[in-house]
Amino acid sequence: MDIKFDAQGLVPVIVQDFYTNQVLTLAYMNQESLTLTLNEGLLTFYSRSRQELWRKGETSGNYQHLVALTADCDQDALVAKVIKDGPACHLGTESCFTKVIYQKQAEFLSINDLSDLILQRKKDPQAESYTSYLFEKGLEKILKKVGEEAAEVIIAGLKKDHEETIYESADLIYHLLVLLAELDIPFPEIQSELSKRHVVDHKVKQERLGQE
Repeated sequence: MDIKFDAQGLVPVIVQDFYTNQVLTLAYMNQESLTLTLNEGLLTFYSRSRQELWRKGETSGNYQHLVALTADCDQDALVAKVIKDGPACHLGTESCFTKVIYQKQAEFLSINDLSDLILQRKKDPQAESYTSYLFEKGLEKILKKVGEEAAEVIIAGLKKDHEETIYESADLIYHLLVLLAELDIPFPEIQSELSKRHVVDHKVKQERLGQE
């Protein structure tokens, strides 16, 4: 891998959460820390202030396990996708990038964004919020709504009504996210489970190909 290090022998590394795609931090690697990262699978950086190598999580336990490493078109910057053991920032936040300077209202709402909004409504209830209303009514009400919406998806699917199936699926996904929030299950844990199944499925396919 022909990485172009700068005059100080460093290359910037953007660290990104594998499950959520959230940008976690920006750090630097030299050749030695890059080699250690690739060999050991744990992110190791070079501290410009201390002039020494440091492995993320060495003192806090918040290790970052490397999943993928890619270089930009000029090969002078890297993106590391990781599975993290805890908060990425030394201040205890999930990401070092928390201070919003500008944010335009998004036209596309991701499931992660929706999950965050639902969690916010749980922490900070709003009088006119349907989500807050569900949390106020409790688990039984939420489970009832999940069941109702699942039935609606089945009915729409049986009718092969695409628009209705889309509409009812959105309702079901929303209420499932409310249920996860009520049970204190972070959505990334669902993504993690799906990723594990994908890995297992890929291994099974490879084994079958090897037997043919």
